Amino acid sequence: MRPDHILTLSCPDRTGIVYRVSGLLFEQGCNILDAQQFGDEESGRFFLRVHFDMAADASLEALRESFAVLAGSYAMDWQLHDARRRARLLVLVSKQGHCLNDLLFRAHSRQLRVDIAAVASNHDDYAALSASYGVPFHHLPVGADNRFEQEQRIIELVERERIDLVVLARYMQILSPRLCEALAGRAINIHHSFLPSFKGAQPYHQAHARGVKIIGATAHYVTSDLDEGPIIEQDVARVDHAMTPRELVRLGSDTESLVLARAVRRHVEHRILLNGHRTVVFR
Repeated sequence: MRPDHILTLSCPDRTGIVYRVSGLLFEQGCNILDAQQFGDEESGRFFLRVHFDMAADASLEALRESFAVLAGSYAMDWQLHDARRRARLLVLVSKQGHCLNDLLFRAHSRQLRVDIAAVASNHDDYAALSASYGVPFHHLPVGADNRFEQEQRIIELVERERIDLVVLARYMQILSPRLCEALAGRAINIHHSFLPSFKGAQPYHQAHARGVKIIGATAHYVTSDLDEGPIIEQDVARVDHAMTPRELVRLGSDTESLVLARAVRRHVEHRILLNGHRTVVFR
């Protein structure tokens, strides 16, 4: 089986980018399997994702060296990924386990190309659930007096387990700017889409009291600006006057799980490129 890779890049938009990239891949013995591109008139930047395989005798190092020269002439931000490598995840969770349960099942059933290397929580509610999937569970209680030390343990866990992506699966703790910086570009959060309308405890109960007609969820990258990181995926579900707060919670939980799984999939398949505070997400 020929090894396959994914090239992602962004650069100032100009003519000839696709021609030069595809020509270089051809010269290096590569075959393009799929390609997606987008030119943003507003930012003036061009975005490209190319999935390709290589001849058995082709050299990945030679490809990297040749592409670095091309990238320099076009001022490209670029990355080259092994398409078959399974991303290693750390899932952070608190007392709501629906997103964790969904991710564990999708990883176990190979619906996601990921290995969940560890689960960490400020509570011990889901130790048994993690163990049932053979995933190590780390109980990391946190309070005002030990927040620095607890976050340091998370950083050490990320480094020790060679984590590619940290997933905040309803982890109900605000990350410090220090931790956000350490995880920049490799941490995804999920929350209900009522922010900022229904902040704080029991957002679905608040939404029910206001008679909302749709509820939703948003997955985004974690930044030090609370819940304002670049958005990756969103979805909504319709509700009506006959539904109770409990039914809204159930429906919202389903939506959150689905949106988070989609966001994780887009990330580990290298389909997301940053465009300022926004994202380009190739489907």
